Amino acid sequence: MIWQCLRGGTVYDPSHGIDGIVQDLWMRDGKIVAAPADESQAKIVNHDLSGQIVMPGGVDMHCHIAGPKVNRARGFLAGMKGNRRKQIASADSAPVVPNCIATGQLFAGLGYTTAIDAAIPGLSARLAHHEFSLTPFLDKAFLTLFGNNHYVLDKIRTGEQEAVRDYCGWMLNSVHSLGVKIVNPGGVENWKQISRKTLRELDEPVSEFGVSPRQIVHSLAAAVDELQLPHAVHIHCNNLGFPGNWETTLHTMQSLEGHRGHFAHVQFNSYAGDPNDPSSFASGVENLVEYVTAHPEITIDVGHVCPGEAMTITGDAPFAQHLQQLTGSRWYTSDTEQEASCGVIPGEFKPYRNLVHATQWAIGLEWYLRMPNPWQVAMSSDHPNGGAFVKYPEIIHLLMDRNFRQEMISLMPESLGERCPLNDLDREYTLNEIAIITRAAPAKILGLSSKGHLGIGADADITVYSQQGNITEMFQRPKAVFKAGNLIVRDGELLEKQMGQLLRPAFEYDATSLKHLQQWFNENYSIRFGNYRIGEEESPCNVQSVS
Repeated sequence: MIWQCLRGGTVYDPSHGIDGIVQDLWMRDGKIVAAPADESQAKIVNHDLSGQIVMPGGVDMHCHIAGPKVNRARGFLAGMKGNRRKQIASADSAPVVPNCIATGQLFAGLGYTTAIDAAIPGLSARLAHHEFSLTPFLDKAFLTLFGNNHYVLDKIRTGEQEAVRDYCGWMLNSVHSLGVKIVNPGGVENWKQISRKTLRELDEPVSEFGVSPRQIVHSLAAAVDELQLPHAVHIHCNNLGFPGNWETTLHTMQSLEGHRGHFAHVQFNSYAGDPNDPSSFASGVENLVEYVTAHPEITIDVGHVCPGEAMTITGDAPFAQHLQQLTGSRWYTSDTEQEASCGVIPGEFKPYRNLVHATQWAIGLEWYLRMPNPWQVAMSSDHPNGGAFVKYPEIIHLLMDRNFRQEMISLMPESLGERCPLNDLDREYTLNEIAIITRAAPAKILGLSSKGHLGIGADADITVYSQQGNITEMFQRPKAVFKAGNLIVRDGELLEKQMGQLLRPAFEYDATSLKHLQQWFNENYSIRFGNYRIGEEESPCNVQSVS
């Protein structure tokens, strides 16, 4: 039996209060373990990490890396100049929506070992699992869409909360999903109908169903808590992208009424201004930070934007249509029967000359810098909506170095200070805080008990960085990355390909839910629900249960 020892590294493990302490780490059989009782009798492979920074492997809790809308986005890029096929992907040359193999390579090359796709309809789960099986290096999972599901809306209307809970449990179990996702609750379904209108008010009913976004959020949040799922209901609010939408976000938070809730890519839902004037963007962050801080049951990921190429990939088709009308860009939309819709639009953020883009860039950073408790915050760019995940090192640099931040601000429109108070925020993140928002906090928020920390029993997913003056370069090119105890990156170069695992919660759904569903489908659609067999076969990925 072989032991591995990472000797003499400077360890940052916030989950165990380890903030820059020089110590050894031991690995065996893919896990972090205690040192052998007698080192002289053990077969040991040593790794000298003297002077190096050691953190858990990175965890991206909200990105888009699989499923039909991601493939449509890849189709937009096909044949475009510069998108040449390469054996090994690099951050400098990668398209904003890389293919499955390149996605795994790029994440691993940054020191990330876990990624969660944030929005997969149940009907598309098989495709997502297939693509996961083609994505190397990463452990992965996805969240399943429920906020515009016909069965859910119908049962909320009739007040059958038990049926909502049972349906969520059955669906998650059937499609091997990590959790419940809501996108523009009710607004997508309303838009899919003849009116092509979304819902602007939280108490505005969905036509045909007569339930409001507020009722949808509250019911699904309650169902998640009743099922005791590790991850809270994951919410993409109504009115995303519109000036003045910070109030919608606040009201959505209040609609939880004490239930847990995670608010996704919150930067896109934190705007002050006039909803009828797209140029009136300003920051509405301060009031939201105050509310989140006072409610520890709420967490957020930021969804910051980065200068350069981006790709809108969203389950919020009404927003995609709005964006297309603003920009005139070509776009794609598709409806998923009874469940969801999507929109895809190529784009680019130009904060150095576009005041709205500069304001969005600043609002994302403002969220990180204002939040007093980093354990309620996870780093995300809503990849690729705010830009590709390969830009994370630059965001880390901006958070850790105020001078670099001011240098970037100086390149942007002078009136930015009137829209967002970013230049007044002096805070600089420490390495420990970076380890929290990129590793420890997202793992904790997701309920991934073996991720994001370096304690005994944790997965041996470890990233090693060389300390240097240029923070962007430091986080772009790790010295080493270990996945399940195997060295997969050395000095920035990828080694032998390794496949990851599928992550899913360890719970069993109530079988009586199938009876509810079969009766409902027979009454409403006159089809044999018993022929709907999704999820009965094992996923092509290895499955790791999450407690």
